[in-house]
Amino acid sequence: QVQLVESGGGLVQAGGSLRLSCAASGRTFSNYMMGWFRQAPGKEREFVAAINWSGGSTYYADSVKGRFTISRDNAKNTVYLQMNSLKPEDTAVYYCAASPLGVSTHPYEYQYWGQGTQVTVSS
Repeated sequence: QVQLVESGGGLVQAGGSLRLSCAASGRTFSNYMMGWFRQAPGKEREFVAAINWSGGSTYYADSVKGRFTISRDNAKNTVYLQMNSLKPEDTAVYYCAASPLGVSTHPYEYQYWGQGTQVTVSS
């Protein structure tokens, strides 16, 4: 079992930045690929970014490429999502997730999920 707790969400103006954190506990964090997803009201949960166990490989949705950066610190059991140049369309609840499988953009391949943190970007 892996427990995930996100933090760092909030209200920010368009063009601003936020850094989300996801603290993990339970099983060995470094065994898991980590991902960030988001879900806006009335929309399906969508992939944002993922990082492999070592942090050496990262993957991004086209909509955030060049603006968001995913990273992890296995010594602190934490994964981060640095979000720059935020847009109103980035407004959503952001979730971190852990997968024992290989890198994936599909939410159904992630086994553990956090409770989510709200990000609101005002225009």
